[in-house]
Amino acid sequence: MTSILTITLNPTVDLSISADHVAPERKLRCSRPETDPGGGGINVSRALSALGGHSTAFVALGGPTGDMVMHLLAEAGIGLAPFPAPGETRQSLTVTDDSTGEQYRFVMPGPDWTPRDVSKALHRIGKAAPENGIVVLSGSQPPGVPDDFPARLATRIARTRARFFLDTSGKALHKLLEAGAKPADVLRMDDLEAEELAGRPLPTRKDSADFAQSLVRRGLAHAVIVARGADGNVLATDQTRWVAQSVPDKVVSKVGAGDSFVAAFVLARGRGLPLPEALRWGSSAAAATVMTPATDLGTERAVKHLLRSCTLEAV
Repeated sequence: MTSILTITLNPTVDLSISADHVAPERKLRCSRPETDPGGGGINVSRALSALGGHSTAFVALGGPTGDMVMHLLAEAGIGLAPFPAPGETRQSLTVTDDSTGEQYRFVMPGPDWTPRDVSKALHRIGKAAPENGIVVLSGSQPPGVPDDFPARLATRIARTRARFFLDTSGKALHKLLEAGAKPADVLRMDDLEAEELAGRPLPTRKDSADFAQSLVRRGLAHAVIVARGADGNVLATDQTRWVAQSVPDKVVSKVGAGDSFVAAFVLARGRGLPLPEALRWGSSAAAATVMTPATDLGTERAVKHLLRSCTLEAV
């Protein structure tokens, strides 16, 4: 089995509650909170575990909230490679309005990092990267971590024998274009992030495939994925373009869907499956997760059920 290292620089304790109706200027009687360790890489590790896989989570932790994350990861049976964060680990809050099903997600910024913290993290990740394994960077960056961190990490990982899967957004994507870093094995973004990077709308699957393939040919990654929500997930390499679509029975919560996609895709690749089949696994895992409440993730059984009806087409 391929070793997988996930990276979370900005972890969180995710608190999930619900109320009969969310309205201003009144006391809201809420449900008992559900508590989970969160942050992109941690959610990928949680999803990998739910799918029968294993990973080690490289997590920057600080203060009592960081201790709580460590405890929650240990309870979940997830291997941990802790890194000392420069301050208290953040918390995040998801509130569901039971009367409408709408969700309100409050995300805190996390502690401030210095250039020295960043250099130490790059060094430690480089040493922890599993030989012939996979390294996954997913989630937001804490304040002070430069926008070119993913590009710098891609170059660092290229010195090892590990493959690099990058799920990022915003200015970090623009820096990838500018930096001339070593290409990631796979780069993933959602449709809004792709449109922001392209500077134009991408209304069709073909538009997404054209743009994803242009990024491959510019050297950003060997494969680029654009998640188009209910319209499926598009993957392009230099020579091929595919779209996979898995339709959930119902949509309950979209929290964790992207991280579940990454987990299933990476797990499939680690098991030697080709890119199109890994795309089907990722799409089915994302669909399975949107069927679950709050921060729950899709089960292996649900993913396999959806996989049977997941479509795959050339674009």
